Amino acid sequence: MTGEITPAFLDRLKVVLGDAGWSVDPARLQPKLIEWRRRWTGTTPFLALPKSAAEVAAVVRLCAQAGVPITPQGGNTGLVGGQIPQGEILLSTERLRAIRDLDGLDDVMVVEAGATLAATHEAALAAGRRFPLNLASEGSATIGGLISTNAGGTAVLRYGNMRDLVLGLEVVLPNGDLWNGLKRLRKDNTGYDLKQLIIGAEGTLGVVTAAALKLYPTLASRAVAFVGVASPREAAELLILAKAVAGGELEAFELIARLGVALAVRHLPGLREPLESLPPWYVLIEIANSRPRSADAVLEGLLARALENDIILDGVLAQNDTQGRAFWAIREGQSAAQLPEGPAWKHDISVPLSRVPDFIAQASRDLQVRFPGVRIDAFGHMGDGNIHFDVLAPIGGDLDRHSAARDDGARLVHDLVTAMQGSISAEHGLGIMKTDEAESLKSPIEIAALRAIRASLDPHRVMNPRVLF
Repeated sequence: MTGEITPAFLDRLKVVLGDAGWSVDPARLQPKLIEWRRRWTGTTPFLALPKSAAEVAAVVRLCAQAGVPITPQGGNTGLVGGQIPQGEILLSTERLRAIRDLDGLDDVMVVEAGATLAATHEAALAAGRRFPLNLASEGSATIGGLISTNAGGTAVLRYGNMRDLVLGLEVVLPNGDLWNGLKRLRKDNTGYDLKQLIIGAEGTLGVVTAAALKLYPTLASRAVAFVGVASPREAAELLILAKAVAGGELEAFELIARLGVALAVRHLPGLREPLESLPPWYVLIEIANSRPRSADAVLEGLLARALENDIILDGVLAQNDTQGRAFWAIREGQSAAQLPEGPAWKHDISVPLSRVPDFIAQASRDLQVRFPGVRIDAFGHMGDGNIHFDVLAPIGGDLDRHSAARDDGARLVHDLVTAMQGSISAEHGLGIMKTDEAESLKSPIEIAALRAIRASLDPHRVMNPRVLF
């Protein structure tokens, strides 16, 4: 059932939302209708800007009753197009920004869905606590969007995905009911866990309006190093050693190809080569603990052992916070550094850690045979098996990101991922980009179960109708 979006229906939404709660101004809508890489653009007849969970519920209820589809949107930082409407009502959570509560004993903060990750970090730090999810788009990515995509980031190795950091949710379900599931419990074994269905559902099972998030103590000591290795296989050996030396203090372990570092230094202001030796591969390592100044000693010991065992070629330990931030800017600037090089074919994949070196080697070889001259920029979360495997145009050439060739390249990469029992979407979700392909890869039994869940909550497919199964 798809209802018509009539002027009379829009007038009903306007009454619910008030004068400041909606817009049809093209200039106001335009930034929300373009994905930041400009791969997807969309349309909407109406932007809903609710300021409370009750207003979200009222909007969703009206849409459900009329059969009018909705696309929810947070900070519009998604990379698979799921947040870009194609004629649906666009519901933005940008006005739901409050930090409702922060409890140091419970180590919980209750945050509304439109609060940015950066604002969440600041609020936690002001109370002497830490929310440990970190990613490059923290200034614009919102808590609701991070929950809806089950975001990962650079500290998954230690703290897990967003799924592991959420204790409770407040959600407007597809019929307009407001579910208050803002529990603060670490242990609640009372049947199906509805919040875990919502996390990663990409807005198809409801609109997240607030979340109870886990907090952690701030850490007194932090150390960062940039090291060079001959190949991803040596990086894997270094990861094994780092876990043995640092144990649970290993916070991040990021792999970056030489091309990625070169592009960051070339295109991003203020960055310079971390190692004069210009090795073929790099690893960014961060260790953190609660003992003042001890992280440096742990990391120095790790690098000494790695050099002794011929695992690394070179390395440098950040001497201060400024140098550490510069190292991280190289890693976090990888996507931005690619933009001046033209369109890229991007793949957000995961394979078992033991298969990461084999995947990178074989996928690179196969793509360069199939598309001579393409450049491979592989980087990402080696510590949890998630690699961003990006294909750039040959020097002086071009890539058409909408062509059949792009689809052939993706199929080549994803077939290899599937053969290695991996995932074609490690942390960005499926959106409109990967839904059809994911459906072809999952078993009929799984697809049937997923569709039954969705149909039970949203029988008329009002919520984000083009996304998931």
